[in-house]
Amino acid sequence: MKVEVIKRRAKSLYTRSRIPGVSWSANQYVGCSFACPYCYAKNVVREFGEREWGSWVIAKINAPELARKHVSGKIVMSTVSDPYQPVEAKLKLTRATLRFMDKRNELSILTKSPLVTRDIALFKLFRSIEVGLTLNSFDGREKSLLEPLTPVMKARVNALQKLHEEGIRTYTFVSPIIPGVTDVSRIVKETRGFVDYYFFEVLNLKKAGNEFQETLRSEFPESYCILTSEELFGAFISELRDEVRSLGIKTEGIETHFRGWGFVRI
Repeated sequence: MKVEVIKRRAKSLYTRSRIPGVSWSANQYVGCSFACPYCYAKNVVREFGEREWGSWVIAKINAPELARKHVSGKIVMSTVSDPYQPVEAKLKLTRATLRFMDKRNELSILTKSPLVTRDIALFKLFRSIEVGLTLNSFDGREKSLLEPLTPVMKARVNALQKLHEEGIRTYTFVSPIIPGVTDVSRIVKETRGFVDYYFFEVLNLKKAGNEFQETLRSEFPESYCILTSEELFGAFISELRDEVRSLGIKTEGIETHFRGWGFVRI
């Protein structure tokens, strides 16, 4: 897919966050060329809603100078993009933003890309930082349908291990969890030796949009039934909670979206 990069000057970098435990979000990019068809962000960013998700990325070219501001509380990078999506390899906007960011800020970074290891030296300058990789175990046909443009799981796992070996606090964001597709135990088995904690999220089917809902219904009908039936969903969450508990890992719980936002503590 051809990606148009739209360069803009922004008024601010830090935006108040509604994520529990997070004060601010920082998005030097808006939009994401990984173009995951289930991504909730495509229904949050309205400006180019008529264009195909992933075909455009807004780059806030003055993000590095805006990043100098010190804000109190935890900052997450990024919430409506991926800070290490393919355009970052050339633009290096995330790298520049990190360089100018106040190192007293508490920072959490989440990505699907092993490119994140490029900036390990910068991470070490922060007083408080953690770096997470999103993992979901999609392989073969599942990946081609659900996440065709992202780096493979093995590359992400290797990135987590390298970050850990360099002394960076790491976490795994297991998402999206799709019943019968996402292998939670496999993800934990392959990463538990170098991950400080885990966070789990079940697919937000409503925010994934009508097109993805139809894909799931036609290609993974059993998964679709579970995610749309209150009774089946409740049983699935109970089984998932028991599975996570049995793994003996550090986690607060499982984020759900059946009837709005929910959280199941472990």
